[in-house]
Amino acid sequence: MASPAASSSDATTTTDIRSGKYLTFCLGNEEYGLEILKVREIIGLMPITTVPRTPDYIKGVVNLRGKVIPVIDLRLKFLMPEAERTEETCVIVVNLGQVEVGIIVDRVSEVRDIDGKNIDDPPSFGTNVDSSFILGMGKSEERVTILLDITKVLGENKTELSDLTSEEIE
Repeated sequence: MASPAASSSDATTTTDIRSGKYLTFCLGNEEYGLEILKVREIIGLMPITTVPRTPDYIKGVVNLRGKVIPVIDLRLKFLMPEAERTEETCVIVVNLGQVEVGIIVDRVSEVRDIDGKNIDDPPSFGTNVDSSFILGMGKSEERVTILLDITKVLGENKTELSDLTSEEIE
């Protein structure tokens, strides 16, 4: 049986792992963040080529400097209503290991350094709700930022997404 001191130490270690810089962005009125090390770049909206027989949230692919990148509307992935595109709407290109994916967000906020002591575990919503894609809840001032594990958010479709890409466009 583990001592209370050991479990407290384990919790601290977990919190410390989540400490770091996060790119924050908004979908509607909610603020989300993802680890800055997963972000390759932020680009404006560009023409998207639709790909038949893909889920609604996969908007298609773009040609980003000769490389085909799948683009996902994160609002639709999260079962939120699609929003009208504005000047602030942009695409965050994230690296999922062998695959780069663009995610459409309403607007990018800032890069924030969030200390582990200000990150809580995701709340439990019961057994019928999967919140494993939430890395934690970042607290600062009067707001809460939902920190995403973008690999888990998009990971279930990794094979599908890699099928949409090619090495280079001639």
